[in-house]
Amino acid sequence: MTPTEILAQLGSKFDEAQTEGDLLFFPSTIVKHEDSGIEYEIRLCPALQSKPALPIPNFTAHDNTPLKNKGGDPFEPPYNPNLHVGDLRDEDNAEDYAVLLNKYSVVPQHFLMVTKEFRSQASPLMPPDLVQTYLLLAAARKARHNLFAFYNCGDNSGASQAHKHVQFIPLEDEDGPPIEYLARSVKLETAGIHPVRTQIILRKPRLPLPRPLLLVLRRQTRAILAQAFLNLLDLVVSTIRHDPHYPVGKPSYNVVLTLEHMHLVPRRQENHVLTETGDTLSVNALAFAGMMLVKSERELEAVKKEGVGKILRAVGLESVHELQVQGTAAEARDEET
Repeated sequence: MTPTEILAQLGSKFDEAQTEGDLLFFPSTIVKHEDSGIEYEIRLCPALQSKPALPIPNFTAHDNTPLKNKGGDPFEPPYNPNLHVGDLRDEDNAEDYAVLLNKYSVVPQHFLMVTKEFRSQASPLMPPDLVQTYLLLAAARKARHNLFAFYNCGDNSGASQAHKHVQFIPLEDEDGPPIEYLARSVKLETAGIHPVRTQIILRKPRLPLPRPLLLVLRRQTRAILAQAFLNLLDLVVSTIRHDPHYPVGKPSYNVVLTLEHMHLVPRRQENHVLTETGDTLSVNALAFAGMMLVKSERELEAVKKEGVGKILRAVGLESVHELQVQGTAAEARDEET
């Protein structure tokens, strides 16, 4: 199937899965909350308190070695036909994906792109992952169906499954998640690279193009996305290396993707204990996109009192951009001498 065909089926598949009881939808309300000049969205969903506890994922498997959770792998074929929207294939790398509705949805039509072959959620996004994600976002924009994508990588990222999956959230606001407002306000000193993000500018041609030229454009897109991701991953790893207390093991980080920006956020820990209540708050990429999730009014008030920014800084790593710049300058001087 094509990304356009996938998106065209989302609405009917979501309604059918909910009607048949294969998908549980938890209604919620959004509370806008300003913190340090940033307007966050805090989604209050009391019904999540009754959501079944999921097994703790194990991320120690090699990329191609399935490592079963106690409850099994929900992303392993055969798929529930009511949750299975369709399949995608990256022809250049012969990588196959299944598009599945999120079984426990807080946002209608929340869906996942999962690898058909087992890949570890502790592994980085590869070029075919990035390309297929971007093609889905581009098809959504064309169909006026606003989406953004996110990826929780590693055991401190807020990931709930060990099988590699990219998630997609529909948006009412065509300007994107709250993090996009912040990204657009940043003035880059140099084109392309920033310590917390990179900007990707890709224009789709308006006129039909012959297939050879379309293949060239797709390969250019692949190269741009892959290079942007690698540049940001280098910054993530460099940031982690500057932290003497970082947990042992593979790096954990969150990825947020829109058509215009790619964000990578290094993570120190998954959970944050709220000072006011002692409740444990799980934090994933959605929170760094500016969309935090709470399960009760009590949690909501505790988050507002403590501050979203403070919570995000507690589970992430502070920027060490100045030290990175100094290190780069020192290396350049050494090369000159």
